[in-house]
Amino acid sequence: MRTAILHVDDLGSTHGANQAFLDLARHGRVTCGSVMAPCPWFREIAEAAAADPSLDLGVHLTLTSEWRHYRWPPLSTTSRTSGLIDGDGYLWRDVASLRRHLVPEAAEAELRAQIERCLAAGMTPTHLDAHMGAAMLAELLPAHLSLAREYGLFPVLPRSITWAPDLEAYRATVAALDAAGLPEIDHCRGTLPVPRDELASRWKRMIRELPDGTTHFALHATAPGEIEAITPDHAEWRTAEYALLADGAVAVLLTASGVATAGYRALAAAWRAACA
Repeated sequence: MRTAILHVDDLGSTHGANQAFLDLARHGRVTCGSVMAPCPWFREIAEAAAADPSLDLGVHLTLTSEWRHYRWPPLSTTSRTSGLIDGDGYLWRDVASLRRHLVPEAAEAELRAQIERCLAAGMTPTHLDAHMGAAMLAELLPAHLSLAREYGLFPVLPRSITWAPDLEAYRATVAALDAAGLPEIDHCRGTLPVPRDELASRWKRMIRELPDGTTHFALHATAPGEIEAITPDHAEWRTAEYALLADGAVAVLLTASGVATAGYRALAAAWRAACA
């Protein structure tokens, strides 16, 4: 059976991301999302999650801050010796820079602080996923899984991806999960950064060609407003994705193709049971 997990990343990063997710979730257009705890608009989405436990939200493990003028520091430290902070006092802009300076123990402490911030805000997270793949670094995969077990949060580590920072280590990690009989998902697809007039046809093709199994869709739907000033290069396709999802076009395509939808709540329960 083909199943799609319609997941909105980067919640908490902007007001527009929060508003898009809440609108889409309210109308059943997406199934889940994940929250960036160090970001400026964290409190808004955390309050919404605390008020509505039906929202299926995870922790978007964040070790990078990629945008030019709109950035965030780590929660756990202000020390350069942590290896987490660039010359401007924020998280590194890219995974390669993070890896060159990485202190795994400090990174694990930061990831733990992000989970704890979500819990302290009244959220009941279901899963962990990795912003820009940073928490998939070979040096961090053990901590990633340790935190997933400790907090009972399903780790989003799709079997078939080929873009992990260290593919050999990633595949070994996934094989170990399979050998232990722990639940996993199969595939991952991402936001399509294409011109607005091409978006519907590209989605139609992507859904038509979707393989068997469970596929995580890493979406970045954002309501217009501030995103155009924050990241002009990304604004067009983030807002276009929001519009396409909001008008029900993706839901129609999934139904017509016989693709079911799911979130992470059931997988989180299966993960906790298997770990126990």
